[in-house]
Amino acid sequence: MKTKNYLLIFGLVFASVITTYFATHSTAQQQTAIKSEYEYQIAAILFQQKASEYRALCLQAFNWAKIGIDADDKSKKKLPKIERKKPRAIVVDIDETMLDNSPAQAISAKNNLPFELKSWYAWGEMRKAKAIPGAVDFANYAKEKNVRIFYVSNRDKDPQLQATIDNLKAVGFPDITSENVLLRVLGQDGKPVSTKEPRRDDIEKTYRIVSLIGDNLNDLSDVFENKSVMERFAETDKAKNLWGNKFIVIPNAMYGEWESAIYRDDTSKNPRTEKRANALELP
Repeated sequence: MKTKNYLLIFGLVFASVITTYFATHSTAQQQTAIKSEYEYQIAAILFQQKASEYRALCLQAFNWAKIGIDADDKSKKKLPKIERKKPRAIVVDIDETMLDNSPAQAISAKNNLPFELKSWYAWGEMRKAKAIPGAVDFANYAKEKNVRIFYVSNRDKDPQLQATIDNLKAVGFPDITSENVLLRVLGQDGKPVSTKEPRRDDIEKTYRIVSLIGDNLNDLSDVFENKSVMERFAETDKAKNLWGNKFIVIPNAMYGEWESAIYRDDTSKNPRTEKRANALELP
């Protein structure tokens, strides 16, 4: 009888140890997977926050945008009369184009947290985003040249409009009003309208757009939307004469349509960490 009891106790202890081991091992694997899912962004965030190369690229882009304004001023006599009469405008994105949200990205990456709308709204309400290098100087230059800037962003108009206006004003952007800060609204189906083409079209009814500036190619044209990596490459090459002229790109390695295209290409059920690894080109 005693032997049976010893065996029973031993069996229970052994089962408990095995269960604890596998539960702990499984939890550790899950934690490792979660960590690797978001910590890959840390290098991209550090590049935006600490690299002089990033600052140089931004300043270079805005310098080209200034040159574009001056070049347009000299060549507008060649345009059709109806276009010459239109006031000039520049269309810019906001996030990672005019305002730097890398601190919000850093919080998520450091704590292994996915993008979450409530947290994004909370960051906006803080009104703490700094200006992208060269952005404020460029905006003031455009105003001096009588060029209107329209801020076309996929921030949600409700509830983000006032906080966005306050933040833009706080860092020194000129002429900020609810008329030229055009945020995303809900469509008839109740879903946010993410494409910016209708807003750009509305601007063109009254203004002649000299250039479009953004960190995402969707900020420039709808031809880049919802495309594969190779399709985006093809559209980029088709527009080769527009880069540095009408189209100005600000670097953003943290997030964007470029990353979405990778996941769009890989239709497997693999985690995103594996999809990114599988997308790497090897020798």
